[in-house]
Amino acid sequence: MALRPTRRQFLKRTGLASAAALTAGVWSETVRGASRSVNEKLHIGVIGVAGRGGDNLRGVSEENIVALCDIDERRLSGAAADFPAARQYRDYRKLLEQADLDAVVVSTPDHTHAIPVVWALKRGLDVYCEKPLAHSVYEVRQIREWAANGQAVTQMGTQIHAGDNYRRAVEIVGAGVIGPVSRVHVWQGGGIRPGKRVASATPPAHVDYDLWTGPAPMRPFHESHFHYNWRYWWDFANGQLGDFGCHYMDLPYWALDLRYPTSIEARGEKGHDGDNEVPMRMQVDYQFAARGQQPPVHMTWYHGGWMPEGAEEFGKSSAVLFEGEHGRLLADYGSRQIFMTEGRTAATPAPTIPSSIGHHAEWINACKTRGQTTCNFDYSGALTEAVLLGNVSYRLGGQRLDWDAENLTATNCPDAGQFIRREYRQGWTL
Repeated sequence: MALRPTRRQFLKRTGLASAAALTAGVWSETVRGASRSVNEKLHIGVIGVAGRGGDNLRGVSEENIVALCDIDERRLSGAAADFPAARQYRDYRKLLEQADLDAVVVSTPDHTHAIPVVWALKRGLDVYCEKPLAHSVYEVRQIREWAANGQAVTQMGTQIHAGDNYRRAVEIVGAGVIGPVSRVHVWQGGGIRPGKRVASATPPAHVDYDLWTGPAPMRPFHESHFHYNWRYWWDFANGQLGDFGCHYMDLPYWALDLRYPTSIEARGEKGHDGDNEVPMRMQVDYQFAARGQQPPVHMTWYHGGWMPEGAEEFGKSSAVLFEGEHGRLLADYGSRQIFMTEGRTAATPAPTIPSSIGHHAEWINACKTRGQTTCNFDYSGALTEAVLLGNVSYRLGGQRLDWDAENLTATNCPDAGQFIRREYRQGWTL
């Protein structure tokens, strides 16, 4: 019996969608479903090679790194020294035309996640993308739909999900040790870096600032919104909630099978003298409907030093607190503690969730076997949408949003549309 071709062989035989076809949204005829030997290395392109991108590059470095892309020539050349056979690009659109790719890793700033991810999915590639999945709720939904349409193997970069501590916490909640959970508090202690706008400035010669800006509004170059600092500007990211919400809210999402909130209401304080408007301190209240036998859930996010009343006793600047009928569970990245109500004892369940082989390794293995990942774009996309909706409410002055997830609409607030789907700079399209 003839063997099915590998994805790479299929691509060579059928050719690739052109850049024009990708721009027009045409799905290429890349085959899905053909497994390969786990010993056969993937051909991976990496978009964004420093910071988190450097960590992700190292995470997939045992595969064949055939393409590297970065708008910073110095960062690109530094990464290329370790992978001299890889082709180098400043423009990810050019990288995505490379014929021998099996998968891509996207670690650009938030405002440039969606375009390379969607284009890669349209081409039929598997994708690993840093958190949060995209800059806007609309972009996230587009990513999820393209991933589902093409049966892509995907993973979002919430690396803590692969740790054993989260697994044990999920097992405790799932086994009913603290009883049905209807209240969750999630707090993160960090604040933001104030930044200043400038009237005009010249970017460094080694930086392609136009490509870096991409679909965002063009602003005069300044270090206070460039490498790393972009996290604290609405044009490029989503502040502290966007930076850490996907990590800490991941635990209750996993443990309680959460999907879409029914309402979202935020308040916050700018609390700094920078020109960037993202809040130093923030609280977001999410309401979730009942799921099967599980009750409705009220989950609250806090950052910048705000935390639930009485949380000081735990001595945790960042943590997740589940409140059940019979007790409470406190957890962070590496620890957990159960507090039972008087007269009850905790029976810690035996482990049932297998240990991860590693967050990047899980994705790589699934790409080869056409298996599943724990942080695929469907699960992680629903999580990211909720995270971003907190900022939508805040930017509308704390307006409560009654959320219709199916139609991507705040039914009580038409003004939310401007933040649910942002306008792209001329010349850029999803």
